[in-house]
Amino acid sequence: MITMLDVAKRAGVSKATVSRVLAGHSYVSKTARDKVMSAINEMGYRPNLVARNLATNRSHSIGLMVPNTLYKGPYFSELMFQVATLTEQLGSQLMLADGKHNAQQERDAIHFLIDSRCDAVIIYPRYLSVDEIDDLIPTLSKPLIILNRRLKKFPQYSVCVDHEKDTFDAVNYLIQQGHRDIAFIKGMDGSHTGISRLKGFRAALAHHNIVQAESLILDGSWTSESGSEAAKLLLARQVTFSAIVASNDDMAIGAASALHQAGKRLPEEVSLLSFDDIPIASYFIPALTSVHVPMAEMVSSALMQLSQMLEGHDVTPLPLICGELKIRNSITPGPHIDE
Repeated sequence: MITMLDVAKRAGVSKATVSRVLAGHSYVSKTARDKVMSAINEMGYRPNLVARNLATNRSHSIGLMVPNTLYKGPYFSELMFQVATLTEQLGSQLMLADGKHNAQQERDAIHFLIDSRCDAVIIYPRYLSVDEIDDLIPTLSKPLIILNRRLKKFPQYSVCVDHEKDTFDAVNYLIQQGHRDIAFIKGMDGSHTGISRLKGFRAALAHHNIVQAESLILDGSWTSESGSEAAKLLLARQVTFSAIVASNDDMAIGAASALHQAGKRLPEEVSLLSFDDIPIASYFIPALTSVHVPMAEMVSSALMQLSQMLEGHDVTPLPLICGELKIRNSITPGPHIDE
């Protein structure tokens, strides 16, 4: 079996230098590092990761906990792509744990990642409440960052998009385009993002003194199917509406399909506004006007916070991150444009 000492002899350096290169220390010279890596490649050496981790107390791995209800769809794909890409840029490996179907299973998944010696953990929970996460953080041996939720006791451990403000601004734009009778398709029950977007929607209407009919509020569950069913129910209610705000692009696409089948022309008869700006949004017909959620910025901010924590630095709360309204072809002036 090839040992670290064998690599050191081949590279002409000390065993300690090989150890420092494997641990990722920056104070090894480039010349020495190149010699070590060349020897490792030539000899096919595979370090004993368990022993190295025990010696350095670092595994160079980052854990990610996501409940499997989020796995389906382009939003999770974007989350995974950004976490994997940015973790790789830090020289770390990504380890995924499934939060499954309830708060206890999410808690178990977090402990699994820590027990697996991840240096830090990023979580995107659905079931654990803010209070439960605030209570959990002091009990953990490794730093943790929560995405898309704002913590009360430990805001420095959270990175969140300002969904309420983003929605207010987007709906305000829709109203400025002359729309007053606006339907809204909600997100999944209990979702922080869904609740925040509904609040932003209601706040924008109130700002313009628009009284919203409850018949224009429809349930959704983030899927295209639920968007389609919501649009069909809206049509069956025979209420007046000139625009639909869907809480994500998937539901907007489902709603557009149902409207098309019913003979409604988009955007001539019904304008459509949505959120997330998934890749297909700009290729859909009509191209969706959608609020871009800055996933890359959110993940990058989380990893920067974790890096600071791992280096022993104190961290301060980050400001809420704002999205960007991407104006495309799915909105046209409404019946009140001249008011």
